[in-house]
Order: sequence, then C-alpha cells, then structure tokens
Amino acid sequence: MKDNLCPIVGISCGDLNGIGVEIILKSLHDSRILEFFTPIIFANQELLLSQKKRFNIELSFNKIKISQKPEQGKINVVNVWEDSFKLEFGKSTKKSGELSFRSLEAVTKSLKENNVDIMVTAPINKQNIQSDKFNFPGHTDYLSNQFQGESLMFMISEELKLGLLTDHISVKEIISNVSLEKIKSKITIMQKSLKIDFGISKPKIAVLSINPHAGDGGVIGKEDEEILSPALIEISKLGCLISGPFSSDSFFGAMLHKKYDAVLAIYHDQGLIPFKTLSFGEGVNFTAGLNKVRTSPDHGTGYDIAGKNIANPTSFTNAIFCGLKVFNNRNAHNNLIMKQS
Repeated sequence: MKDNLCPIVGISCGDLNGIGVEIILKSLHDSRILEFFTPIIFANQELLLSQKKRFNIELSFNKIKISQKPEQGKINVVNVWEDSFKLEFGKSTKKSGELSFRSLEAVTKSLKENNVDIMVTAPINKQNIQSDKFNFPGHTDYLSNQFQGESLMFMISEELKLGLLTDHISVKEIISNVSLEKIKSKITIMQKSLKIDFGISKPKIAVLSINPHAGDGGVIGKEDEEILSPALIEISKLGCLISGPFSSDSFFGAMLHKKYDAVLAIYHDQGLIPFKTLSFGEGVNFTAGLNKVRTSPDHGTGYDIAGKNIANPTSFTNAIFCGLKVFNNRNAHNNLIMKQS
C-alpha cells in the first residue's frame, strides 16, 4: 500500500466518549500540517463527520479501505467499524472500550505490515478496554507484546526527557521489580534512544533514588546502596555517562534536570508528577526501545471536558511531530550505517 513521499501516520481514536477525536481533528484542521505527513485515522467516517460538525472544525475526509493506498495531502479515514455508535461524552462504557481497542488493533496491524510508518494513539480508558485480546495496564505493555524490542516509557518535552524503570504497577510491587538486570536494560534503551532517536551523541543520564533521600545511609532503606548504586557503577564502566542516585524531592526543585539529557525515574509517580508539572499539556509519551515508532499525548481521556470543545490539542500535535522526528532520525541513522558497511 505504501509508496508515499511523506511518512504515513496511523492514528487510533482512543476512547470515543473522551476528548480523543476532538484533539485529533483540531490537530489536523490546518491543511499546512499535511505537507509533513499523510494521516490515516482508524475509526469511522460518520463519527468523525458528526464530531467535526459539533466542534465546528472545517476539514474533509478521504475514505479508504485498510489495504488501500492513502492520498497524500488529505486526511484519510479507514472505517474500523460500520455500525453506528451513540456518544455519551464523559462516560466510560463497554462499547466505547471495545471500539477504542478495534481502532488500536487496526493501527497496530498496519504498522506491523509497514502500511503506516508511525503510530500516534489517542487516550484510552484502561478499564473499559480490558478484554480477552487486551489484558494489559496500558498502551506500552500491549505494544511491547506486539513489536520487537524491550520498551521504555519515555516522556518527552522541550523542558525534560524522562524515562521510567517501572511504569504501571502498584507501589507495593516497586521494590521487587528493581534489579541490576532491569536497571542496565532500561538505561541501555534510554542511551540508545537518545543517540539514535534524538541525535544526542554522548547523552548524560541522571537516575533518581529508590528511597527518600537515597536511603539516608540505610536509615530509610538499603536498596539504593545495595542495588542501585552498584548497578550505576557497573553501567558507568561500560562507557555510559550516568549520575545518581539523586533524591527526587530536591532534584527538580534545584533544576538539576537541566544539566542532563534525560532522567530515569524508578516508578510512575516519582517521574510523572514532576514531568506533568513542568510540561502538562505539551509533553509526549514515546515508547522507546521498540522496532516501531509510537507516540501519544501526555494526558488521559479528559472525561470532565469531553464534548465541550475546550480540549487543547497541543500535546497530540507534539506527539505527531515527535513521532516524525524519531522516524526521520532512525532512517538517517540506518542510511549512515548502510553507507559505512
């Protein structure tokens, strides 16, 4: 299907009762954006037309079949379902979860078959999407199961690049998921992504501590001195520019993140709270480490503002351009390797 000059971006619609379709349409409303990529929205044309009317957004769609070549310069749409869907903005419903998975599944299949180059996912509801086919805490775990490589949840903004050692697990499971092997693996993925995906030749990485105040010499836990510090020393011997562990309560307040190309947080809220404080509404969730490029906005379904025409599309738009940047950087890297071989 694919021989376009522009990269093809496959877009999943997310939870239909949230703000997903609204931010997609708002991101694509200026036709000049189509000079950089060719979009395919995997959803339903009638749904998009009704939301276009609701939000008073001027754009048109080019309906294609899933195996059909998309038209460059147009917003292409693949009907993933044909039956009508009753929108219930702000509500989590089983049907909305089912259709959000159908959209995600269709984009994933197209990405696997190289019919799209980049996947950008609108937010899902992690509860109503659960089924026999989707039994994961979120997008990252599902995509790790679908593509080659080991994933790293990598949050990207102008202010900060932040990865997670552990992501969607409960607090009580954190310590049991911290090991030398996992630390080495995640830092290796982060370093490689910074080099290839973002063009940083000698990345400097900071690592946050497991315990408050890095354990205070063992008074608040010995994991930092017994697990994390030895792991960082060993990794440093491999040539990685690694610093830490840093106490997370003062790290961001002292603006230490500005001295590093990326930060590795140990668990979800340790990293996502400062990231969203600094970048909310503009950041991007990038799944590093996989053989395919996937990005998403840094926010959720936005049930509280769904249908009100006040959702900000900036994060979704940034997700598209972050995906394009990574895709182009990977192509440039691969071409360089081929020339050298």
